[in-house]
Amino acid sequence: QVQLVESGGGLVQAGGSLRLSCAASGGTFSGYTMGWFRQAPGKERELTAAINWSGNIIYYADSVKGRFTISRDNTKNTVYLQMNSLKPEDTAVYYCTARNGLPIRNIREYDHWGQGTQVTVSS
Repeated sequence: QVQLVESGGGLVQAGGSLRLSCAASGGTFSGYTMGWFRQAPGKERELTAAINWSGNIIYYADSVKGRFTISRDNTKNTVYLQMNSLKPEDTAVYYCTARNGLPIRNIREYDHWGQGTQVTVSS
């Protein structure tokens, strides 16, 4: 069973940066597509970014393109989400997730989930 543990969330002012990390254990990390979903209060959970096992296929939601960067280190079983130029609308719980297969937006296709980390952006 794959276990995912997120870290790096917190409170930041608008325009600031945060780096989220997700450490994986219990599975073959290098074989998984890894993703970051986020869920704001009263809204559905949505895919923010995803990266395939080799890092050559990457998806970004339109709302974060040019500001967020997803990356992975297969030697450390860790995926990262660098978030720059943060906006109040980025405030959400960010969840790390994993699936076998390519990066896709369908939340039902992701098999493994972390507990989430809160990101709060103040104006």
